[in-house]
Formats: sequence, structure tokens, C-alpha cells
Amino acid sequence: MIGVISFVGFTLLVGLIAYLATRTTDERTSDGYFLGGRSLTAGVIAGSLLLTNLSTEQIVGLNGSAYAEGLSVMAWETLAALAMVVTAIFLLPRYLKGGLTTVPQFLASRFDVTTKTITSALFLTGYVVVLLPIILYSGSVAISGMFDVPTLLGVSQTTAIWICVWGIGITGSIYAVFGGLKAVAVSDSINAIGLLIGGLMIPVFGLLYIGDGHLIEGIQLLVAENPDKFKSMGSPNSPVPFHTLFTGMMLVQLFYWGTNQQIIQRALAAKNLVEGQKGLLLAAFIKVLGPLLVVLPGIIAYHIFDGGLEVADQAYPALVSKVLPTPLVGFFAAVLFGAILSSFNSVLNSSVTLFGIDIYKQHINPEAGEQVIVKYGKYFGLFLAFASMFIAPSIANAGSLFDYLQEVNGIYSIPILTIIVVGYTTKRVPAIAAKIGVVSGSLLYILSQFVLKPYLADQGIAYPHYLDVMLILFLLNIAIMLIIGKIAPRSEDYVMEYTKQVDITPYKNVKTVGIAICILVIGIYIYFA
Repeated sequence: MIGVISFVGFTLLVGLIAYLATRTTDERTSDGYFLGGRSLTAGVIAGSLLLTNLSTEQIVGLNGSAYAEGLSVMAWETLAALAMVVTAIFLLPRYLKGGLTTVPQFLASRFDVTTKTITSALFLTGYVVVLLPIILYSGSVAISGMFDVPTLLGVSQTTAIWICVWGIGITGSIYAVFGGLKAVAVSDSINAIGLLIGGLMIPVFGLLYIGDGHLIEGIQLLVAENPDKFKSMGSPNSPVPFHTLFTGMMLVQLFYWGTNQQIIQRALAAKNLVEGQKGLLLAAFIKVLGPLLVVLPGIIAYHIFDGGLEVADQAYPALVSKVLPTPLVGFFAAVLFGAILSSFNSVLNSSVTLFGIDIYKQHINPEAGEQVIVKYGKYFGLFLAFASMFIAPSIANAGSLFDYLQEVNGIYSIPILTIIVVGYTTKRVPAIAAKIGVVSGSLLYILSQFVLKPYLADQGIAYPHYLDVMLILFLLNIAIMLIIGKIAPRSEDYVMEYTKQVDITPYKNVKTVGIAICILVIGIYIYFA
């Protein structure tokens, strides 16, 4: 009961602080609702970025991968820092110069409205069909298991999942739909602190358990008895073979941290470029430490349970149950709930933004005023929330869905990244090239991964890793767009105009700090090579 009380108390405290921090923000305008009045500072941006990224799928799933494969899976964390540095130095200044609310808005000015609409539709499809239901389901399984909801309420496992899904969904909807981005970002920042404290407790208590009360001895024993688990370079058969770090891995990271609306919206809401760049760099530095939260516990679990767990994804919950003192379970559950909530309301808020700005205003009601756009954006958000709450409990194989999530996301991530890269690096490539690039990129990836790959597998023929396929299609799509640009170029060069919505004077140390973070990442890989 103490755990339940602390869980509810911490959750209500976060909600109260978010309300007090956002009550003076004018939510009736697009900037106020979708971008928090363009008022976010570095700390809020960094916290929101990290919490938007972290959720139960990653905390549980990546630790499960580490349990099975060791340190090599840290690439999903450490290489994110490099992508965030690139975003801070090269992409964010261009986004803020153009006064963007959504990434597809740039595509409308660089290419045409149809290109923007196609891209927004791809984003929304990825969010609604895959992300929202999986976040709700996996989060509900975690919360239900941690509190043993079926026993607590005297209901079946299925009913417990329904209750948790609707609890998370309704709470997340209140933040995302009624509070706007600032409420989401503020709650994320508070939960980020809790997640760092709570998340670090798990490996610390795990190492104390291994070292019989001595942290250093625990570390020494873990490394000495499991040397193969501390190799940064993945084997050809691992989930992240080492060579893929130089192929599709960086493309996935650049898309996620540099162009994904769900993520970059936090930086677009910066009060100026300095705060945006500082926020991204701070988040990048913390991300380098990410393996302490989502990789090291998996390796500790492997040692404690001697590799005897039937399912790798059981590693993190089993470790928490084994080493965390009972009085802290409620606090940790609240922190984990915050991470689940953050991912849900962040995706939902970004979906509302894409619909309101890129769909409703552009195609349904071009004459709509600011308040009307926000109102119908909220209606759309409620529709998505309820739809995902009805769909989520039916996802019986959420774990396997998450395993394939990165691969499935390639359907829209690589085509979108391609046209943004070409859009910013060229001046004459025409709109028709972007449309062909998006459509061909999606179709070729679907053909590759869901038709050709299974067929060749049935024939016993090896197929390239999906990260390698991403690089191949990325280069192919760029070539197609450049060829079209050579044959039928724009009549005049594209020039981005400065909207002067925020100050775009850069942070004076952005390159120095960025280089230092890159050196740190490379050093970690060399040390554990």
C-alpha cells in the first residue's frame, strides 16, 4: 500500500507543477499550444528530449538485448549523441531561421505543399499505427506486473491491462491535448530527474548485491567474470554488427534526433538558438551515460541469474524485483510511469501538431484562425488517444512488435531523411524529385524487407542487415533525386528566408562542446573494443 501511495503522490505532484508552470502560457495560439510560446530553455529541452526517448520498450527491451548480447547494443544510446551534435550545429539553426513549427513545413517551402502533406501523412501513420498502441500496451504490462494489479483489484490479467491502458491513456491525453507542448515538456523535465535517480539506483543496488555490499568489488567481479559482455564491437550475428555503425545506424539516429517531429519539436520550441543548442548538447552528454540505465542492468542481470532466464526481456523486471528495497518500489514505479506517460503524450502532442498545422489548416480550412486550429487539433488528439486505447489491449505480441520497430520505421524514416538532406544541401532539385524520392523510398524498402528478404530466407540465402539496406536505399534515393534535378531543375535557386521569430545567434561554444562529445563517444568505443 505504501508503494501505491507514493506512486500516486509523485504522479499528482508532477501534474501540479506542470499546471503551475503553464497556466500563464497562451494556449489559444499555434505557437503557444504547439511550441509552448517558443519559451523553452536548455534544461527543459534536454529533459524533455531524454524522457520522450525513454520508455518501457527501451528500458526493458534494450536491457534484454544487453542480457543476451552484452555492451555492443549500446550503439542505440551512445551514437545518438553524435546525431544530436549534428542536429545542434547544422539542422537546428536552419529550422529556427525558417520559424518552423513542424519539419514538413520546410518541405512545403523547399518543394511544394503536396510533398509536405505526404510527409505529414507518413509521420502520422507511423505514430498512430505503431507507436501509440505499443507504448500503451507495453507500459500497461509493466505497471500491471509491478503492482500485481490483478491481485490488487481482484480482476483478470486482461482486465488489468485494460484498466492500466485507460489510466495511462487518459492521463497522457490530459497533458498532451489540454496542456499543450509546454505541459508535456515541463512534466518530462521533472520525470527526467526522477528517471535518472531511479534508473541509476538499479545498477547501483545490483552491483552492491554482486559485491556483497561493496560497489567497487561488485564492478570488479562483474567485469572479471563476464569479459565477453563488455565488448563494444558487435559480432556479425549480433543485433548491431560493428560494421552497421558506419552504414544505416547513423542514418536512423539522424532521422530520429534531427528530423522526427516527436523529438525535434522540443528544440523548435526553444526561446532562441543558444538555448536550443545548449539543450541538445546537454541531452547528448547525458545520452552518452545512457548505457548505465539501459545496458548495464541487463549485464548485471545476466551475472546474477547466471544466464538462466527463459526470456531475455525478463532481465530488467527480474533484477528490479531482486535488488530494489521494497520501500523504493513505489517511487520507481512512479518514475517508470512518468517515462511511459512521456512517450505517449509526446507522440500524441506531435500528432496533434502535424494534423493542426499541416492537414487541417492546409487542406480542410485554410481560412481557420489560430484558436480554430488549436480547437480542431485537440479534437483530433482525443480521437487518436481513444483509438489507441481501444487498439492497445489487442496487441498480444507487443514484445515482438517492438523487436521489429526499428526495422518497420525504415518505411518512412529513410525516405523522409533523404528529401530533407537533399532539400537543405541543394538549391535546384525540384518538387517532383522529392515526391518520387518519398514514394520510391517507401516502396523499395517494403519490397526489400517484407517481400524479397522472406523469399530469399526460404531459399536459404543470406540477406543484408536492415541497417545496411537503409544505407543502400538512402544513397539510391539521393542519386534518383539528383538525376531528376539535373534533367529538370527548378527555374530558380531556393533561398531560405529568416522569419525573425527567435534570435538565431548561435551558442559560441557549440562546436567545441560538440567535438568534445564526439571524442568522448569514440573514446568509449576504443576503451571497450
